[in-house]
Amino acid sequence: MPKSIDHSPLLGADEPPPVFATALQGRSNFVIVVDHASRRIPRRLNDLGLPASELQRHIAWDIGALGVARQVAAALDAPLVAQNYSRLVIDCNRDPKVPTSIPRLSESVEIPGNVNLSETDMAVRRAEIFDPYHDRIRALLDERAAAGRPTILVAQHSMTNIYHGVRREMHAAVLYNRDRRFAGLVLDALRREADLIIADNQPYFVSDETDFTIPRHGEARGLPHVEIEIRQDLVGDDAGQAEWARRITRALQDAEHTFLGATP
Repeated sequence: MPKSIDHSPLLGADEPPPVFATALQGRSNFVIVVDHASRRIPRRLNDLGLPASELQRHIAWDIGALGVARQVAAALDAPLVAQNYSRLVIDCNRDPKVPTSIPRLSESVEIPGNVNLSETDMAVRRAEIFDPYHDRIRALLDERAAAGRPTILVAQHSMTNIYHGVRREMHAAVLYNRDRRFAGLVLDALRREADLIIADNQPYFVSDETDFTIPRHGEARGLPHVEIEIRQDLVGDDAGQAEWARRITRALQDAEHTFLGATP
């Protein structure tokens, strides 16, 4: 007999919604998004078969990214949109068509709950987590465009300080794809602190194949944008998040002033 299909929702009625958003009417030109804000797993997925220790690690979320982004958004009076579930459930910065959208292996860790998923399983994760997040961003950007409001899109991420046993020396990185206009200004602003190592499109870079948020919401609309990565050991506590939030806020404000002054 064919296996019966469970049509019940992925998220329980008492679980948090898939999207966290604040200050959607903020006065700033900036809109800040956090694709990997949470390590939460829907109860129905039983922690994807992973021990709690693995879900604390960077494979599950961008440690410190939401803490930094919330403080930057508050300082700028900017809208903030963040996803509320782990990228191990579905990666909100990957096209759902690519294999890494729902990873079966993250770094060297197998994700048991992501093995042998049916098309229905994958579609439910997209419908309940991925789509609501990007629909919220899309609706916000549409609303701002309709009102004639300028928008600069900022995607806040964080990166592990050690990857496959190799220590990363950079403190942070500025990423972009085809359009370097605004990202280059942020890079310049951050590099004014002589004791910081700020990488340019390293160790990652934005591309149509590996990213979703910047290509679809930034580049496709012609919006100035930047993706920022901060090393996770620098933002793993409240003090580090506050320090980097002040630093990122200053860099964004400096870049905004230069960009708008140079834009007809």
